[in-house]
Amino acid sequence: FKNPVGLSAGFDKNAELINILPSIGFGFMEVGSITARQCEGNVGIRLKRLPKKKSIWVNMGLNNKGANAISNKLKNKKFKVPIGISIAKTNCKETTDTEKGINDYIETIKIFESKNIGDFFVLNISCPNSYGGQTFHNPGLYERLLKEIVKIKIKKPIFVKLSPDLSKKNIDKIINISDKYIIKGFVCSNLTKKHSFRKGGLSGKAVEEKANRMIKYIYKKTRGKFIIIGVGGIFSAEDAYKKIKLGASLVELITGLIYQGPGLISKINSEIVKLLNQDNYSNIKEAIGKGIK
Repeated sequence: FKNPVGLSAGFDKNAELINILPSIGFGFMEVGSITARQCEGNVGIRLKRLPKKKSIWVNMGLNNKGANAISNKLKNKKFKVPIGISIAKTNCKETTDTEKGINDYIETIKIFESKNIGDFFVLNISCPNSYGGQTFHNPGLYERLLKEIVKIKIKKPIFVKLSPDLSKKNIDKIINISDKYIIKGFVCSNLTKKHSFRKGGLSGKAVEEKANRMIKYIYKKTRGKFIIIGVGGIFSAEDAYKKIKLGASLVELITGLIYQGPGLISKINSEIVKLLNQDNYSNIKEAIGKGIK
């Protein structure tokens, strides 16, 4: 990774900006979330800015062109930065059935793995605005999903994207199950569902504190065993650096980019270097988890 600042899933849903966005300073990117079949997304208003909260209300519904179309476009392409493939289950009533939902994840993983596309996978089990809700936050169902994924014998690292609304008890169970299988780390976190709107989720500053608490909890609980990608409310180098000192090895953002423009990314990168120097660290690795008491 050229630097620790990446683009979170949900912005470049169909991998259309994959050779453009690295030029504004991103060290890596996630594309998607991608589903086995094409999704049109949810009906009605899907996005709304909440400027006073520095947040965005999101009710997209996993709209994307589907695994086959996107993978065919990316096949044999070379990328400027590491690319993560964010994978979710198709947003339809059919995949609310557990077995069909699992098969949906498996189908997408197999498509991208067979074509050797991407540098890592992210299992998005935490989308707050899809049919059936966050099914695989249920520990028993989560383990069933991982049992099937293991059979594919994937060589690339696999991360799991979690909801910021999970209880510590649920997080503990997910950590224990992940430790038994091939999970490399966690993306902390997705949108929060705890808000005054009837549906959808909130990004940005509305989720920052929850995401930071989750990063700290998982890092401390596992003593740094898992790689953590910190997401939620990054509008400055200080925001990103705080996540790193709480245990994140990498960070991602979208909302800060939308509110403050593309110049934010290079600014964060240059100012993180200054923050490291102030703390007498020579690299990011030395700072990871150092803010935990």
